[in-house]
Amino acid sequence: MAQESIDKSLLQTFVPVNALSGDQLDWLLDQQEVCRYASGDALFSLGDQDNTTIYLLSGKVELTDEDGNQRAVSAGDTASWHPLEHVQPRRSTARALGEVSVVRFDSFRLDTILSWDQSAGYVILDINANSAYQNDREWMIRLLKSKLFHRVPPSNILEIFSRLKANRHKEGEVIIRQGEAADCCYILKEGVCEVSISMGEGEPTPVAMLEEGQWFGEEALLSGKPRNATVSMATDGVLMKLDRQDFDALLREPIIKTMPGNQVLSAAERGAWWLDVRTSDEFDQEHLVGATNMPLNVLRLKSRLLDPGKTYIAYCDTGRRSATAAFLLKNAGLDVIVLDGGLNTNAATLNEYLTQG
Repeated sequence: MAQESIDKSLLQTFVPVNALSGDQLDWLLDQQEVCRYASGDALFSLGDQDNTTIYLLSGKVELTDEDGNQRAVSAGDTASWHPLEHVQPRRSTARALGEVSVVRFDSFRLDTILSWDQSAGYVILDINANSAYQNDREWMIRLLKSKLFHRVPPSNILEIFSRLKANRHKEGEVIIRQGEAADCCYILKEGVCEVSISMGEGEPTPVAMLEEGQWFGEEALLSGKPRNATVSMATDGVLMKLDRQDFDALLREPIIKTMPGNQVLSAAERGAWWLDVRTSDEFDQEHLVGATNMPLNVLRLKSRLLDPGKTYIAYCDTGRRSATAAFLLKNAGLDVIVLDGGLNTNAATLNEYLTQG
């Protein structure tokens, strides 16, 4: 089984990857795993639960379910725009009919980046609408492109900005020193910083320059290890400081109500409404019977159409996007339950309630 890579234009043909912005597509390209299979090879088997989203790039695949029913998917078909049997545990075995290539992504990472990308627009709107951020909008919006923010629940982003503490620093001032314990991280608001590394007894070696809108110092907070580099001011400038306590708090998910599949079915029987927050293309491919589709990227705009007297069960593939949706709807005064683990985790329980089209 050989490995290769694909370009962005091909990636943009897949659902729901095609909903991502250019910056996030670039990030996703770094996460790809492209594999080639020989005729007869199994791509996955019935019952597999591998947390992997797989798209067919070339060739033809035969899918066989537990009853022996078979169907074929060829690259270029409408069906190939969607993940192969993405609900888990897998409901069929997939075998290559001739030479086949596929691209694989970690399902949770994909849903995380979708959640972030589709809710980032709300954050930018809030930044632009808040007069308190008038002089800070440019570096704030640039900062949102940082990969660190993929770790931060979207609902916590504005809270980060409110907790940052601004301090002026002079050229040559050492901000963090290699080998020291970490108690904070920084965002460069104005000026330039130099990153250097000491390899032994000699002088530190400069390895990078940091510009406005970049983080530094967060790696040691995430790993719990000593600082791996020294950062000093290359010019006079302004740094925004975030203490460890605030950093740790803001990486945590907001408190929302979650339930496993068997419990949300009971809630649905009591009158709760299904709310599918995936893209319309994903919804059209397969969704729960009776569900309303309200994609995350338009949710806040359309939430006024929802009945505040009802309880809603939000779901997506992994639970990541629906958790963000629940937070937004909770702030709008709605009662929302999240399907814990999404469709992928609850396929066995919810399979008979799934429908296409």
